[in-house]
Amino acid sequence: MAISPLAFVHPDAKIGQNVSIGPFAVIEAKVVLGDGCEVASHAIIQDYSIIGQNCKIFAGAAIGGIPQDLKFEGEESFVEIGDNTTIREYVTINRGTKAAGITKIGSDCLIMAYTHVAHDCQIGDYCIIVNNVQIAGHVEVHDWAVVGGSSSVHQFVKIGTHAMIAGGSLVKKDVPPYITAAREPLAFKGINTLGLKRRGFSDEKIESIHVIYRILFQSKLNHSEAILALEAHQQSLENQRIIDFLRSSTRGIIKGK
Repeated sequence: MAISPLAFVHPDAKIGQNVSIGPFAVIEAKVVLGDGCEVASHAIIQDYSIIGQNCKIFAGAAIGGIPQDLKFEGEESFVEIGDNTTIREYVTINRGTKAAGITKIGSDCLIMAYTHVAHDCQIGDYCIIVNNVQIAGHVEVHDWAVVGGSSSVHQFVKIGTHAMIAGGSLVKKDVPPYITAAREPLAFKGINTLGLKRRGFSDEKIESIHVIYRILFQSKLNHSEAILALEAHQQSLENQRIIDFLRSSTRGIIKGK
């Protein structure tokens, strides 16, 4: 364990083994910091933050601040970050509110500099949030999603697994799984073929996803009709994930090309 004498670590904080904490970092009392974590100078981890193992938290990051929500009444709520996640410089991650009670970031994520993750957000595993992304409250970002730099995500939006959103996007509607989204207003651009290939999807599997989105975006069916058509189309994990995503959407999904 290497804790700088210039850091403030509350004696009640639960600090794991082989942890590094730099000068002028602050670790408050009700913090759990897992084995192998590195906390750089001037980072602050506030009460009710639970950090997994082997996380890297860079200079100036602020984790566990109270929500920027006028309805917050001081209730006990949490931030939870999984294992092997990297939080870059000046990222801010706020605690949950009584609505969900927790803001959660999964394992093996990369949250790049100046990103804000608001109260009650749920970010899955293996996600990449690029520099200066602003994520409002109650947003869901599912596993393996990528959100391009300087994008802004509206509250309650859902971003599906393996989706990729272009930099500078205004994300006001839900973005379904396995696709790329770009343009203004944000719209379906195509299947995230490169990302899926990198993650081991076969050409056959990728083509089956193409067919699903042709039904959804090119058949001129309305939302309900498209779901029924997809249910009759094929039985596959990808098809079911897309159907479940469509059924769970409350803000509506982005449009086709």
